[in-house]
Amino acid sequence: MGMGEEGKQRRTQLGGSLPVPNVQSLAASCTSPSTVPDRYLRPDLDGHVVVHGDAEQLPVIDLAVLLGEGRPSSRDEAAKLRSACEDWGFFQLVNHGVGEEAVESMKAAMEGFFSQPLEEKMGSSEQRAGSIEGYGQAFVVSDEQKLDWGDMLFFYAQPPDLKNTRLWPSHPPTFRSALEKYSMEVKKVALSLLRQLGGELGLEAEELTGLFQEGVQGVRMNYYPHHTGRLLGISPHSDAVGLTLLLQVNPVQGLQIRRAGRWIPVCPMPGALVVNVGDVLQILSNGQYKSIEHRVIINAEKERLSIAAFHSPNLDCLIGPLPELVKEGEQRYNTLRSEDYARLVISSKLDGKNLLDSMKVRA
Repeated sequence: MGMGEEGKQRRTQLGGSLPVPNVQSLAASCTSPSTVPDRYLRPDLDGHVVVHGDAEQLPVIDLAVLLGEGRPSSRDEAAKLRSACEDWGFFQLVNHGVGEEAVESMKAAMEGFFSQPLEEKMGSSEQRAGSIEGYGQAFVVSDEQKLDWGDMLFFYAQPPDLKNTRLWPSHPPTFRSALEKYSMEVKKVALSLLRQLGGELGLEAEELTGLFQEGVQGVRMNYYPHHTGRLLGISPHSDAVGLTLLLQVNPVQGLQIRRAGRWIPVCPMPGALVVNVGDVLQILSNGQYKSIEHRVIINAEKERLSIAAFHSPNLDCLIGPLPELVKEGEQRYNTLRSEDYARLVISSKLDGKNLLDSMKVRA
């Protein structure tokens, strides 16, 4: 079987999402909370404890300092990285090395796509049955579940046998080249972080990065229309991947992380990437690194745009605790083939940390 045929087969098998109304279009007609369909309303939001002010902020990691091998400052930064992944599961990454041109081109391409009329967006990148690639939704698995107030544009950027650039928008004209360049640069950053995180666990060189070198990179562009209703842009969940690198496209906050039972707003630093540990990295590290539940709330006055780059292992590998990190009788998670895990993820709704909990070894 040729690579193209294999890629098509895998794209079909990984699964899709049930079709739901376009939220950007819905927001234009539902101008008051009373006109929003019940499936989007979250009446329990008022009961959630949210931390306000600057009392708790994400750790900040400087990648340039981290990669200065052999220097005391590099060792200190590596310790900070490990602490951030063990205690917070989230951090802001500065001096990450993704070029300003790549970042600004990607932002402009995304904004250009979402500024088009609905017919043009659907005409160029509508999701196909059995796939989550394209313009639409993900993780909608039933006609009863609550829906998120947001639209997405999602594509696989790596590996080659999953990548299908024919689905990528041709408008704006720079979209394809912008996504190609940005996805390549951000993957280099992800691999650099994984290399450091593996070293902090005492693993052999490239043992952790080897799982991700030819792994899956998915890029999700999120558009959350503004509204005054009790709505969520994304339901509470932890990312079912290895590592996520998030780029804030416009200066509108909305991301919140769950820490000690409270929701803490994330305030992205100018030029930084927000990085979070995913469930796969928690599994591989046998629980040493922690994936954290997070959600997106809706701004009452302005839409929010962001770009998430998800990094997962090679589809042919096994996802389970690495043997070097398991003491006798202390394996915390079961092992599953990566491709089977990917299908499980896509067929599940976003629901806290339930998916990760299902991977735990039961006594």
